[in-house]
Amino acid sequence: MSRPRVHVTAAVPVEVERALVDAFELSDTPEGADGIVTMLTTCVDGAFLDRAGPQLRVVANYAVGVNNVDLDAAALRGVLVANTPDVLTRATAELAVGLMLALLRRIAEGDRFVRRRAPWEFSLEFMLGSGLDGKRLLVVGAGRIGRETARLAEAFGAEPRLAGRGDDLHALLGDADVVSLHVPLTDGTRHLIDAPALAAMPPTAVLVNTARGPIVDERALVAALEAGTIAGAALDVYEREPEVEEGLLALENVVLTPHLGSATRDARVAMGMLCVEALRAVLLEGRRPANAVR
Repeated sequence: MSRPRVHVTAAVPVEVERALVDAFELSDTPEGADGIVTMLTTCVDGAFLDRAGPQLRVVANYAVGVNNVDLDAAALRGVLVANTPDVLTRATAELAVGLMLALLRRIAEGDRFVRRRAPWEFSLEFMLGSGLDGKRLLVVGAGRIGRETARLAEAFGAEPRLAGRGDDLHALLGDADVVSLHVPLTDGTRHLIDAPALAAMPPTAVLVNTARGPIVDERALVAALEAGTIAGAALDVYEREPEVEEGLLALENVVLTPHLGSATRDARVAMGMLCVEALRAVLLEGRRPANAVR
C-alpha cells in the first residue's frame, strides 16, 4: 500500500524532515497531496486548497496563529486544520521580555553606538535607561503566551495586568508603562493599536509586539514615536512583513528583530513534531489530533 503524500511548503529542521520521511511520501508540489505542512508565510485560501485537490485531508500550520489559513474554506472542503500550540509559549514570552529589557535598558541602542565607534567614556549620566522593576505591564491578550510573559516579567519586578475581551483597552493603556501584545490577528484585532490607542498611552510608555504585525498601525506608530506620544517600541513582527516601515529604521528608541519569537531550536523542532503528529493522526490513524483548530 502506498504511503500518504505530504507536501511541505518550506524547509524544516532536519529532525522534523526525518520524521516526515519515515511516515510519508514527500511531494514537491501541493497537487495531489493528502496532507500539507504550511508556514505562516503561506496563504492557504480557497485557490490553494483547490490546487491541492479534493483528496487533501489535513493542513498542519507550522505556527500557533492561523491567520494565514482560510478556516471556512478549509471546512467547506472537509480539510482539517491543525496548529502548534504550547511548545513555543516559553520561547516567545522570553523574547517579549527580552525586547522589553533591550528597549528600557537601551541595549540595542548601546550596541549600535559602540559599533559605529562613537567616542565615549564612562559617566554616571551616560545613556541612562530604566528597568522593569515597578513598571505597570499591560499584557494585551490573556492566552498562553500572554500569561507566560506576565509571569516572567513579574520575576523582574513588573506589575502585570492581563487585558482580555470585554476590557476597556484605551482605559487600560492610559495606566501602563509597558504594553505587550499577544492577541491573534483577526478582523477585530487588525490595527488594534492605532493612533487613538497610542494617544491613550502615557508619553513615558513603550510598546512591544511579538504577536502579528498588522495588529499595529505602523505609520501611526512612527508618527507617535516622532512626536513623543510614546517613549519607544520593540517589534518582532511587521505589518507588511518582511518589509519594515521606513520611518522605524531611523529611530533610536526602537528595537527591531526579524520574527524570532519561536526561534529556538527546541521550540522549532517541537512545533514541527506537532505538525507530524497531526498528519499521522489524520492520515495514518484516522482520528482527530489534539492540536486541531477546526
